[in-house]
Order: sequence, then structure tokens, then C-alpha cells
Amino acid sequence: DAYFMLKSAIISSLLFGASALAFAAPVAYQVDPTHTATVFSWNHLGFSHPSANFKDIRGVIHYDAQKPSNSSVNITIPVNSVNTNVPLLDSKIQDAEWFDVAKYPNITFKSTKVEPLDGKRLKVTGNLTVKGIAKPVVLVAKLNHMGAHPMVKKPAIGFDATTHFKRSDFGMTDLIPSVSDRIDIKITTEAIANGKVF
Repeated sequence: DAYFMLKSAIISSLLFGASALAFAAPVAYQVDPTHTATVFSWNHLGFSHPSANFKDIRGVIHYDAQKPSNSSVNITIPVNSVNTNVPLLDSKIQDAEWFDVAKYPNITFKSTKVEPLDGKRLKVTGNLTVKGIAKPVVLVAKLNHMGAHPMVKKPAIGFDATTHFKRSDFGMTDLIPSVSDRIDIKITTEAIANGKVF
């Protein structure tokens, strides 16, 4: 009897563990703004492709390693953090003709669907909101690494991603076509689970 009781307990424990794993919620990773960059570039008169970046990016990446389609992304980017390395251009980009930072201080991205692609790549569809206008965009993201962060001693995750959009879709038509309508985006991020980031 004791043998069968022990066997039943072990089986129940294994089944419970498997069930918990199967229904485990995605892990919430807080974006680390000191190791996250959003770099955007454009075509200037056909001669060059200048770039700029935003900083102090915040948000949460919910990632389900067992079922990536359960994952989601919610990001906020402060417009006044823009850096083009040209102070006059920084000011112009924040004016009403462009981002209109006084009225719309943040850019946001909220995913609506995550689909696994080949290998470690994901197709992340979501709504990009700029100047109060929301448009669907698609990011192709690559999982760089997932594991214990050696500095903070907590679970961490890192991605690179790319996307593009037309700035005219968000009411920013100034200087087209001298400054291209198409904007290309490169993103890299680290995110930390369970608590504060750097």
C-alpha cells in the first residue's frame, strides 16, 4: 500500500508539474533603457543615409519560451530624447511639422500578434502610434540570448529587430522627397525579469 501511495504521489506531482509548465504565463521582462536603442535612418537627397536615435525607452516584453505566439510587447519612447547629433535638427524634429512633441510627447508600440518564424526569428505585428495616429507595422525580431544576467543575477532576454514605415502616414510630410518618406528602423534591447533594471 505504501508503495502504491508513493507511486501515486510521484505521478501526481509529475502531472501537476507538466500541467503548470503547459499553462505557465509568459515572463514579464522590463526593458533596460541603458541597453536599448532605436535607430532610425532616411535618405537625404539621394546622397546619404543619416541616422538618429531615441533613448530612455521604457516598456515590457512578455515572452513565452514554450509558445512564442503568447508573447507581447508594449513600448514607450519619449520624443524629446531624440538625438541626431545636430542640435538644430533635434529641435526641428520636435516641432509641429514633425513629431509635435508639445502635443504628443511619446511614441508607443503595442503588439497585436507574435508569430514564430525560422530559427530564433519572430514576426511581431503591432500598432505604432505617432502624433496620435496609430498605424500597423511589422517588426522582424531575432532572439539574441535568454538566460541569467551575470550583473543583476536575474533572468534576462535580448532582441534585435527591424522595421520601416512612411512618415507621411503619420502626418509628417515636410521636405518630401528631398528627405525620404520611408524611414528605416533598427532596434536592439535587453530586458530584465522580476524587478529593476540599470
